[in-house]
Amino acid sequence: MEAAEEARAELIQQLLRLTAVDAPSGDQVGLHAAVDVFEEELAALGGEVKRHTEAGITHLSMRVGAEDGPHVLILCHYDTVWPRGTAAERPARMAEGVLSGPGVFDMRGGIVAAFGALRLLDECPPVELLVTGDEETGSESSRELILERARDASLVLVTEPPLPGGGLKTSRKGWASYSLAVTGRASHAGLDPDRGVSAIDELLDQLREVAALRNPREGTTVNIGTLTGGTLINVVAPEAAAELEIRAVTVAEQEQTDEAMRSLSARRSGASVLVSRRHSRPPMERTRAVATAAARAQELARELGFDLSEGAAGGTSDANLVAPLGLPVLDGLGPEGDGAHALHVHILVDSLVQRNALCALRLQ
Repeated sequence: MEAAEEARAELIQQLLRLTAVDAPSGDQVGLHAAVDVFEEELAALGGEVKRHTEAGITHLSMRVGAEDGPHVLILCHYDTVWPRGTAAERPARMAEGVLSGPGVFDMRGGIVAAFGALRLLDECPPVELLVTGDEETGSESSRELILERARDASLVLVTEPPLPGGGLKTSRKGWASYSLAVTGRASHAGLDPDRGVSAIDELLDQLREVAALRNPREGTTVNIGTLTGGTLINVVAPEAAAELEIRAVTVAEQEQTDEAMRSLSARRSGASVLVSRRHSRPPMERTRAVATAAARAQELARELGFDLSEGAAGGTSDANLVAPLGLPVLDGLGPEGDGAHALHVHILVDSLVQRNALCALRLQ
């Protein structure tokens, strides 16, 4: 802990540098501008940085540490939810041990904790660092790269934000997003209402069926996010659409809801319903491997002088992708704070120092 405390100023300066860089999710121009900065920070750790570009988005990897033996995979993402120009409008700032700024909690603070941990170590096992650019939008272009680097790993560290109070995330709901596109038949609402087939009416009936998939006892949630449809008030709607998401605690429940979504069909003659699954991540279940990894991290935290709880999260991360492989996964290793994706986003600097020390100790 003493070495991490001595590195406090360096951690803060690196976090301020990274928070000054916009990397808006889904914005290839903005992401491309950020890659050079993150590549430079990675290269300073002493390894050879590799670029992996898929679907126009660049991801970075680097291996450091011993040459032989199973490797530890550290997963981070450099993209944030904030549009270009946000860092200039709301620059990072320090006040009374709190560092605020766009992306500082999700997850620039976690990146700094991981990078700083490697600087603390003279020797460590093989470590693969993977810093991706599309986690906030579903990890579609980085998914195969993540799975490829994870398959032979002995341990996966995910420095995403922790639970409130600093707890590890030992389970996460799975997530699937869908679009429903309904086609009907237009007609004059006054002269020929019976000749039309309302896509809006059909969509509303379909969404009642989707809403019935909610299962509070099992933790399954459904959120209907957007609705569009129709042309004019006096026209029977020829088209309508919705976008929605479903979150489930277990793989079995996610598969069941996915089957129900795919089985949706039109109730009205002359209407059609097209269901498309856009993005998904499987649930991260609290397996024995995950529980064992958490228990070890809790032991190390006590050695460092603080308590480390654990619990479930409704949101997803790239831990959802790798935990189903049966790997020991530690998620929520980033510093404590609040306001992910919100204007009051911040981290606690004392926690950043603690997480830096914890990551370093776990890598020894």
